[in-house]
Amino acid sequence: MSNMFNFASMPSPAALFSAYTTFTALAFTVRTVIYELQRLANHLIPQQLQEKILSKLGILGKNLSSFFGMMMTLVIDEYDGFSFNEIFEASEIFLRTKITPSIDRLKVFKAPKDKNISVTIEKGEKIIDVFQGIHLTWQMICNEKRDSDGDTDELKSFELRFERKYKEKVLSSYLPYVLERSKAIQEENKLVKLYSFGNSSMGDGSVNLDHPSTFDTLAMDPKLKKELIEDLDRFVRRRDYYRRVGKAWKRGYLLYGPPGTGKSSLIAAMANYLKFHIYDLEMSKLMKYSSPKNLLLSTANRSILVIEDIDCGLDLGNRQVEGDNNKHRKGQLSLSGLLNFIDGLWSSCGDERIIVFTTNHKERLDPALLRPGRMDMHIHLSYCTPCGFKILASNYLGLGEGHCLFSEIEMLITEVEVTPARVAEELMKSEDTDIALAGLIKFLQKKKELTLTITSSTEPSIEGVLGKEVDHREGNKNEEGSPE
Repeated sequence: MSNMFNFASMPSPAALFSAYTTFTALAFTVRTVIYELQRLANHLIPQQLQEKILSKLGILGKNLSSFFGMMMTLVIDEYDGFSFNEIFEASEIFLRTKITPSIDRLKVFKAPKDKNISVTIEKGEKIIDVFQGIHLTWQMICNEKRDSDGDTDELKSFELRFERKYKEKVLSSYLPYVLERSKAIQEENKLVKLYSFGNSSMGDGSVNLDHPSTFDTLAMDPKLKKELIEDLDRFVRRRDYYRRVGKAWKRGYLLYGPPGTGKSSLIAAMANYLKFHIYDLEMSKLMKYSSPKNLLLSTANRSILVIEDIDCGLDLGNRQVEGDNNKHRKGQLSLSGLLNFIDGLWSSCGDERIIVFTTNHKERLDPALLRPGRMDMHIHLSYCTPCGFKILASNYLGLGEGHCLFSEIEMLITEVEVTPARVAEELMKSEDTDIALAGLIKFLQKKKELTLTITSSTEPSIEGVLGKEVDHREGNKNEEGSPE
């Protein structure tokens, strides 16, 4: 054992340092020689001859292509800071159409309500694509990163590799082609996503929006419905107009009215009509992030940002006394913070965005929120009307031609306040048309009687009012006749 660990035979520190210096110098020399060989080869050997030689060498030629610096790699990350990379999403959708039997590993997924199975490439797998004679290699890369809280986030990216001489063509023609093809595929599949910001990673937690609501099925005033559709159409075709007048390409809508009047259904109808994704931005979730602008930057273009029940999660204190000493209630966002979120400089970082606010009490909102530029169009969703009832009867009972009981129901609806949701509930109680309509009439009559009873019990009787007036006059006469 003593012979194995003979310290006397070990080299001195000076000898070790000399050997390290020699090795470093040699590595630098080799690197310089390789660089000069690359430069000389590119200078002396014509480009076409290089390509011909490398194509004949096969796999060895690919390695030599890298040696001669002929290849280039573009890295497409899923996120750039907090901003979502649209090219990454487009690439992911596009590459689903390029999957071939030669790929060894695939990821398959199907949500409960999906019609088809979603197939994507697994990390590390490669896909070969050809565009106008250019051979391009795609590869999915995934890395894990731990944050300060110890949570693990998956960092995804695509690497796109091709010959360096095609750089301009790839950037100016191929990538725009990928974006356009992915957009066309999305339109063909007509999948609208609903995102919730409840997870540790922003933008996660998406599901397919399988809400059947459309403008045809909404029980709202036809004139108001037409105005809204025209406003949406005008908004989506005005990209150049917004840029010309110097405004961010976004629009705000306020949906207000009693509970059960169809605010959520209207939002779903808007998303289905425009094919826009929905981001559920609850007030409590806005408070979760240190800076709401980060949440805004993580949302994609062509989307609807929804803030429901804005009056419930917002500190509606006086802005003039709001300051460092003003302590907001826990879980509430300050008014100034919300104004900066929807109308500050960061709100312009994105195109074709719609922000929808809902409330049951419009009168509680600060006028600063209600002005154009923040809530551009105010939509009042009121109680059920005769026109709304006909739409519901058509939806739930298939009565497009009317019914003998319609006139009585329409008269009752004008006399009581009942929400479309309550009318729909009554219509669903029987599949028999006559029984369902008769049940609705009975419900409306009871509600009318109850309303009359409450009204009569709260209003003073005529006799009582007249008696008080007589007493008041008698008192005035006594005061006038009394001596000073």
